[in-house]
Amino acid sequence: MSETIWKYELQITDYQTIHMPELAEILCVQVQLGRPHLWVLVHSGKKKEPRKIAIHGTGHDIPPGERYIGTVQTNQGSLVWHVFEVPPGPEGQR
Repeated sequence: MSETIWKYELQITDYQTIHMPELAEILCVQVQLGRPHLWVLVHSGKKKEPRKIAIHGTGHDIPPGERYIGTVQTNQGSLVWHVFEVPPGPEGQR
């Protein structure tokens, strides 16, 4: 089974769902062309599953269980966003 790196553009919103192949490993989050993106290591041939991503501003409360991915800056550094993966299950249903 081969591996490939895929890129997903993120929206600046509290919560979003991204469908990516099972067992995908989130590598990092960075800004490209002014927009935040996730880079993910995927295994070819796997069916897709929903993964919830949260974006919180500095000073905002972070619900328990969310896993930190990284921090990005937009608008020439005037806005700072902290990106997390929401765990599956009842506590992650937003």
